[in-house]
Amino acid sequence: MTSETFTTQPTEEQIRRAPKVLLHDHLDGGLRPATVVDLARDAGYDRLPETEPEALGRWFREAADSGSLERYLETFAHTVAVMQSREALVRVAAECAEDLAADGVVYAEVRYAPEQHLEAGLTLEEVVEAVNEGFREGELRAAAAGHRIRVAALLTAMRHAARALEIAELANRYRDSGVAGFDIAGAEAGHPPTRHLDAFEYLKRENNHFTIHAGESFGLPSIWQALQWCGADRLGHGVRIVDDVTIADDGTVELGRLAAYVRDKRVPLEMCPTSNLQTGAATSYAEHPIGLLRTLHYRVTVNTDNRLMSGTSMTREFAHLVEAFGYTLDDMQWFTVNAMKSAFIPFDERLAMINDVIKPGYAELKSAWLFRQTAADHSLTSDPAAYQG
Repeated sequence: MTSETFTTQPTEEQIRRAPKVLLHDHLDGGLRPATVVDLARDAGYDRLPETEPEALGRWFREAADSGSLERYLETFAHTVAVMQSREALVRVAAECAEDLAADGVVYAEVRYAPEQHLEAGLTLEEVVEAVNEGFREGELRAAAAGHRIRVAALLTAMRHAARALEIAELANRYRDSGVAGFDIAGAEAGHPPTRHLDAFEYLKRENNHFTIHAGESFGLPSIWQALQWCGADRLGHGVRIVDDVTIADDGTVELGRLAAYVRDKRVPLEMCPTSNLQTGAATSYAEHPIGLLRTLHYRVTVNTDNRLMSGTSMTREFAHLVEAFGYTLDDMQWFTVNAMKSAFIPFDERLAMINDVIKPGYAELKSAWLFRQTAADHSLTSDPAAYQG
C-alpha cells in the first residue's frame, strides 16, 4: 500500500502499536520518576526538588522547558546522582527497555556516559557491564509481557571533559557485547567536536560507528566540523541544517553546499522534536524543521532524546507530528525504515528488522484499518475474528 492510497491519520493507539525505531535516547534522561525517588532514598541522596513521583516528574518537565540547552542539561545532576551503583544501573536499564517496548519500540540505541557513574567506586567496565545486564533483563521482561525489543548501547563522552579517547576505546572493547557505537554530548557552544579528533580517528581506524551531537543549539559550523573534520556517521539533532536552506517567495527551495551534502550523502538526522522545543532549537511542532526536511527527502528520524525531561515517548512524538503535519502510517513507516537503515548494527540484521518486523507490522495495522472501514461501510462487525474459519 502506498502513501498515495493510505491517507488517513492514525489514532494514538495505532501509533502506539506501530513498530518504532529509536536512535537517540539518553539513559539518564529516561528514568521513571518513582525510580528516581526510590534510588535517591537508597543512596541517601537528599537534594531532590520533590519527593513525590508525580510532582517530581512535573518538576523535571518544567525545569527542562526553559528554552536554554545549558539549563536543560542541569536537570541531569539529579538523575546521574542516583545512578552510581551497579544495582541502580541494572534497574534503570531494565526499566528503560521495558518502557520502550511497551510503547511499541522494536529497536533502540540508548546512550549514556560511563564516566558520569564512577562516584561510588565503579570502574568504567563495571558500568558498561551493569547497563548491558539491565538491557538484557529488560528485553526478557518485555518478551514475557508480549513485547519484542532489541536494545543496543552507545557510549557517550562528555565534550567538555578530556576522556573521549578512553571512552572510544571502551566502546570498541564492548562492540561485540551490547555496545553498538560512540557519541559525544554536552553543551555545544565552546566545546567543538574537533577537541576530540583523537577519539574519532581511533574509531575510524577500528571501523567502528559514531554519532555526534551537532546542530542543536549551535549552527552550521558544528555540523560541518562533525562531518568534515570528525567523519560522523550520524548527526545528533542536526536541526540547524535548515540554516543552509533558502525558500524563495515563490516556494522555490535552494540548498546550500552543506545542506546539499547532507542530503546527497544520506546523513541520518536524529531529530527530537519535543526536546528541540524545550531548548529553543524550534518554536513549535508545526514550525519544526522536520516537516521541511521530510518533504525534501533528507534521511530524517524521529527520537525522544530524554523521556523524563520532555515528558515524552515515541508515541507522543509521532502524535505531535501527525497533528502538525497530517502524517499517516505510511509517513511513520518512512521515518521508521529511515531509522532502521541508519542503525549501528550489521546490515543483514537491519534488513531482517525491516522486512520481518517493521514492514509486516505496518501492513497489519493498515489491513486492520481497512477491514474496519469495510465492515463499517457494510454494517458488519468490526471484529476480524468473526470471519475466521
